[in-house]
Amino acid sequence: MKDLKYLYEFEKLLESANNPLVQQACAEGKHALAYTCYHMPEVLLNTGDCFSVRLRAPLTGSLDISSYYMSNFICDYCKSLLERGIEGGYNFLSALLATETCSEMNRALEHFELLHLVDNEQFFVTFLDMPFKVTDNTVRHYVDQLRRKVLEPLHEVYGVDVSDDALRKAVAEHNEVCEIISEIAEMRKLDNPIITGYEFQVIQLCSLVCPKELILPMLKETAKELKTRKPDKKSPFRCKVVLAGSENDDPEFTKLIEGCGAEVVCDRHCYGAVESRAPIVVKDGEKPLTAIARHYLETSNCPRFMPQDIMRERKQRLADLAKEYKADGIIVASNKFCEYWSYERTIDTIVMPRDFGYPVCSIEKEYINGASGQLRTRFQAFVESIEIKKIQEGK
Repeated sequence: MKDLKYLYEFEKLLESANNPLVQQACAEGKHALAYTCYHMPEVLLNTGDCFSVRLRAPLTGSLDISSYYMSNFICDYCKSLLERGIEGGYNFLSALLATETCSEMNRALEHFELLHLVDNEQFFVTFLDMPFKVTDNTVRHYVDQLRRKVLEPLHEVYGVDVSDDALRKAVAEHNEVCEIISEIAEMRKLDNPIITGYEFQVIQLCSLVCPKELILPMLKETAKELKTRKPDKKSPFRCKVVLAGSENDDPEFTKLIEGCGAEVVCDRHCYGAVESRAPIVVKDGEKPLTAIARHYLETSNCPRFMPQDIMRERKQRLADLAKEYKADGIIVASNKFCEYWSYERTIDTIVMPRDFGYPVCSIEKEYINGASGQLRTRFQAFVESIEIKKIQEGK
């Protein structure tokens, strides 16, 4: 297929957390607000003169210093953020907004405050107390947390407009980005998709880490370009897969999978578009903050929600996505030492083939992908097993 016009620029934007668009927005006096978890509503961090940056640590090298402060048995994603922070890689931030959802991440992010890692006197770190259930009471608690831990500090420290009108405007802008990404995602459902999994992940990541108003024109033009893009007459891929799992901000991992013959047609991981690009609906008479809290609680598919019925709903959701995107199998990848997803990945490996008939490739990977040879062997074997399954079924 013909290369996308902005693909190279998108790739360059992902080489650093402090990318050129982030630098431009900061130079214009806007406040960069970092977050790592879906439960910190992205839309709230784009209120007033603020913009959200979902935190990454691309091109991370040694983790010796962060391991000293934490442990060798902590998720490399958490340690990579701390390592990059110690190196001074996040001095452009105005605040770091976190959630009490992962104890390993909490340990990493609290060091930003304890070690004064950001050279900004007004910089602050805040943590939300996140509910484990979705009820009217937990929505009210979530609203209270968002108001006290996010909106009020932003207003007090930086004078950010956090009125209902400002929140409604932020929701409208957020939904515009969601509409474009969702429109592109629909193109992956074609028998011969006109966009690869790698290309889609690059675009989705840019929508998470760049100021929305600066990346939006490029996203719009890319969506328009894709409508006239012609696919290869014969697909270079041998099967289609859904990629599920924990935090994954490395498009090279997706490229590795696709290089083995499996086209990634859907992303059901923490940085994917399935949940994060669902539009937010504000009901008649509903406060925008309540609508935001309800939306993020109801759409989350995080394995921290542990009741059996909710766990079963997640499996059904994964099976439904595989059917919707015409996938032949599922790859579930978790970062090493990720507590929640280590359990979820193990359960998926058993439940998805047994109850839904989808073969699963279970991968525990490093945040810094240094074992590409071993992973390539696993993915090639998985693709071959899917092909054998098709032959046996007469497809």
